[in-house]
Amino acid sequence: MRSKNTQILTFFFGLLTSLGITQELYFPDRGNWEEKNPTEFNINATKLDEAIQYANANEHSGSKDLRIAILKGFEHEPYHQILGPTKKRGTPAGLILKNGYIVAKWGDINRVDMTFSVTKSYLSTIAGLALDAKLIQSVDDFTYQYVWDHTFSGAHNKKISWRHLLTQSSDWSGQLWGGYDWADRPPKTGDIDDWKFRKLQEPGTVFEYNDVRVNVLAYSLLNVWRKPLPQILKEKIMDPIGASSTWRWYGYDNSWVTIDGMKMQSVSGGGHSGGGLFINTLDHARFGLLFMNNGSWNNQQLISKNWIQEAIQSSKANSNYGFMWWLNKQGSRHWEGLPEHLYYAAGFGGNFIVIDQKQNLVIVTRWLEPNKIDEFVTKVYNAF
Repeated sequence: MRSKNTQILTFFFGLLTSLGITQELYFPDRGNWEEKNPTEFNINATKLDEAIQYANANEHSGSKDLRIAILKGFEHEPYHQILGPTKKRGTPAGLILKNGYIVAKWGDINRVDMTFSVTKSYLSTIAGLALDAKLIQSVDDFTYQYVWDHTFSGAHNKKISWRHLLTQSSDWSGQLWGGYDWADRPPKTGDIDDWKFRKLQEPGTVFEYNDVRVNVLAYSLLNVWRKPLPQILKEKIMDPIGASSTWRWYGYDNSWVTIDGMKMQSVSGGGHSGGGLFINTLDHARFGLLFMNNGSWNNQQLISKNWIQEAIQSSKANSNYGFMWWLNKQGSRHWEGLPEHLYYAAGFGGNFIVIDQKQNLVIVTRWLEPNKIDEFVTKVYNAF
């Protein structure tokens, strides 16, 4: 029944879109966000409240002291250590936007918290901006053509393109900021020698979630931009969409480099070893609203529509993964009964930004038990 209802809903909104019968989007001013009763959009307020109650009742079971949660969560990794800042987290929080208006909210949406691998979706946006600015000519260019130090030395690493880094299919081999690629999320079988001396996979063929390689992408983009990536994000995205001044993007204590005679910190793509993006729920929602509207904010194109459409295409190595965005396609991470056009950013501890471009819908939820996300989103859809 749930799948049938979703199919009907998707068809209905697709028909409205094809006929041009869609409601105009609202873009909030800085520091001000208009709220509307969900009934104004024919949303069942009682069922929407049930979804919120479900989110509050299914708080992430890990420690609120995220330093402890990180160390426990990755205790199987040899040599793992905290290299960047951490912060104790808050309680569940979230926002639901319809046509840009807030139709539901819960928890402390102004609280700044770590967001872990949701940072990756912001990082891939920096790559998209570099493509738009012609600093990178093509995602299929070899990265060593832009970063000519030792980072991409060797026959294997020289075959790695920007696309491979963005889709986590590079199998980059090496060490960065004291972390070895083989020591990050190693297989459950074998030992250190097996991991160190494994057969390298052809770039682009095998998906492997690996923060060291994500940090290689961040370092490579720093070399291309020649400016700190948080500064690029602030100038190109966060300021134009009216984000707060409270968010921060950190790297590690040892990830400082000198470029053009200036010390710059290479940021991390998550909080696996500390660092990453620290941000509030409202700013996440603004970022999600920008992507929901294909990179345009109040008629200002901040990032190209073409980039967003490419970023949410299935990669060769994983049908559920694009350019650091998760996709609800058929595969190991498919949310049964929910539209396949959904895509989302996801981070440790139950941090999510869910985007539905066909329904003008953005869902942000923090500190939800991760295995409850599909049921929570289903409850939201049941309110329509």
